[in-house]
Amino acid sequence: MCGIVGAVSTRNIVPILVQGLQRLEYRGYDSCGVAVYADGLKRARSTARVAELMAQVESEHIQGGTGIAHTRWATHGAPAVHNAHPHFSHGPGEAAASAPGRVALVHNGIIENHDELRAALQAKGYRFTSQTDTEVIAHLVDSLYEGDLFDAVKAATAQLHGAFAIAVFCKDEPHRVVGARAGSPLILGVGKDENFLASDAMALAGVTDQIVYLEEGDLVDLQLGRYWIVDRNHKPVTRPVKTVQAHSGAAELGPYRHYMQKEIFEQPRAISDTLQGVEHISPELFGDGAWRVFKEIDSVLILACGTSYYSGCTAKYWLESIAKVPTQVEIASEYRYRESVPNPRTLVVTISQSGETADTLAALKHARSLGMEHTLTVCNVSTSAMVRECKLAYITRAGVEIGVASTKAFTTQLAGLFLLTLALAQVRGSLTETQEAEHLKAMRHLPTALQAVLALEPQVISWAEDFANKENALFLGRGMHYPIALEGALKLKEISYIHAEAYPAGELKHGPLALVTSEMPVVTVAPNDALLEKLKSNMQEVRARGGVLYVLADADSRIESSEGVHVIRMPEHYGNLSPLLHVVPLQLLAYHTACARGTDVDKPRNLAKSVTVE
Repeated sequence: MCGIVGAVSTRNIVPILVQGLQRLEYRGYDSCGVAVYADGLKRARSTARVAELMAQVESEHIQGGTGIAHTRWATHGAPAVHNAHPHFSHGPGEAAASAPGRVALVHNGIIENHDELRAALQAKGYRFTSQTDTEVIAHLVDSLYEGDLFDAVKAATAQLHGAFAIAVFCKDEPHRVVGARAGSPLILGVGKDENFLASDAMALAGVTDQIVYLEEGDLVDLQLGRYWIVDRNHKPVTRPVKTVQAHSGAAELGPYRHYMQKEIFEQPRAISDTLQGVEHISPELFGDGAWRVFKEIDSVLILACGTSYYSGCTAKYWLESIAKVPTQVEIASEYRYRESVPNPRTLVVTISQSGETADTLAALKHARSLGMEHTLTVCNVSTSAMVRECKLAYITRAGVEIGVASTKAFTTQLAGLFLLTLALAQVRGSLTETQEAEHLKAMRHLPTALQAVLALEPQVISWAEDFANKENALFLGRGMHYPIALEGALKLKEISYIHAEAYPAGELKHGPLALVTSEMPVVTVAPNDALLEKLKSNMQEVRARGGVLYVLADADSRIESSEGVHVIRMPEHYGNLSPLLHVVPLQLLAYHTACARGTDVDKPRNLAKSVTVE
């Protein structure tokens, strides 16, 4: 969501800015733009893809050594060119509002007091050409400018309420870009006689590997060959320069139609990489001091959003049944806004693919403010804010995930959470050496098991042909497979735009059964576990009402295909790790249904990959 790239250089930096946006495309956006200094402010904006922006820039011969660029995911104001970033200031006494003013600015985040600031600026004669909260910041910086851009940004940010990362330059100081962050990520890239800003190190892949991670409240001043940073108290500060080998988002599709399909089939490798080096179970897999922390805690609180929340819901079953640790799972965006009962002996676990999810970061900080200092994250990006904010971490090795609908990030999260379960069980004395060996053997078998499940793709495609002309679907699961049903429903609605809901199968008769007709396909996750016979009864309830069942059944579950019952048989029973395998056919079902309906699989409408605003 919302990508920023900025630069100060002696060379033409427009290709770097636009290529940086291309590397951030996977995050999701609905408009994009670039602005540079070239004897004044020059700008190009588009509601199409970055490739179209590049063509526009080339046709208009836009070049310059100082500039900023942005991909926008709409919050305030519809996706439209006039709402796209960068925004220019239009102060009192200037020419028509459509003409470039003095200040150019891009912004990630949400400014909560934009209405009050807008009214005050309009009273001063500033003219607004967009509905965005971002344009307010551009005008505010301009109104405070007295010859020093850094001082103007410093004064402006002191008036902003909310979350933001900004990059701004001024035509009166053409070799200077100023950045600031509060609640949204921003990094500094250090080059030779040039410096860069970005919301993600990936944007600078191939440009520089010398990265400075700005901290909360930092302001940074970029000039040719030098930079300096002040902290939230406006005191000069030195932040470490780290060598970061960022991977380019421009991965090759190879034989696949979409990145989502590629990433589904990358799951065996992703799981293998995530488990690399795990020879035995040890708390130290999660960082130095983990053994002491695990000994001190008596409960677990999981904070996450979306797909990551469902991985947490699955882990709750493991943590309570195997590790015997009371576990609570909270939607991060809800947790911080309700009164809760804090327990300082709780292990707070955050889960995030990007490590920059704004709601989860805010929930983590809220938990810490309540006195819960034992923190751990399961995350796919080792350099992310989430990893820096938590004392302990397990880094999944899913690799770059470009498709907006998460697949391999989800299964690698489950792998990391299962390791956490075993480590806590070991510390609490509820894991014998024999059990440890059995669990590790099962985990090492996961890549092979996943390959066998992926071989079911042709059967899933036949299901997808049935689903393509439906507008509603129901997903059922029981126990630790209920979150997998939730994840399957989420995938289907995300990329095929079919309305889908998931329920614990036992809840059917308490309301959802009223929805069941022959036009409502019912997907059922049916492993051969202790709840199988109960689940079969629930399936009969569906058939008795004319519902059509699509069943993912284990080989030994004794569920057969018949009229109104379509069965795909899983290759084997996977025990506690069954959720990692049963989710894969659901991912494939969503993918092939979306392909049949002709939707934009990798970039579904209205969604973003990395959600960095509340």
